[in-house]
Amino acid sequence: MKKIPYFIIVFFICMIAVSSCYNDKEAYLYPFASICDSSNATYSQTIAPIMTANCNICHSTVLASGSVITDTWAGLNVVALNGKLWAGVDWSAGFSPMPKGSSKLSACDLAKIKKWINNGATNN
Repeated sequence: MKKIPYFIIVFFICMIAVSSCYNDKEAYLYPFASICDSSNATYSQTIAPIMTANCNICHSTVLASGSVITDTWAGLNVVALNGKLWAGVDWSAGFSPMPKGSSKLSACDLAKIKKWINNGATNN
């Protein structure tokens, strides 16, 4: 019977050890799936901060570019319910892509806005 060289045994032990270290937790496999939760999109906690970060500089009660106001629920509710908010942030054909001169909002922010609009754009 032939003796197996020591380095081959060590190699196979290392291969088994390394292959068993695979991390299959969902948070590591799909990092954005666990971070982006649009199910509880509320105006005060979700939508208002998105508007503050991306929209209010041009669409505030002080400077209502295009007659669109995004820094109050009442102003935002109007464009949310008439479809202009979604058409702008989703970069729909025939509408000015928003935020103007910037990148499209993240898929997560878009999902939150869409969920809020679909839930009636309530002041919650």
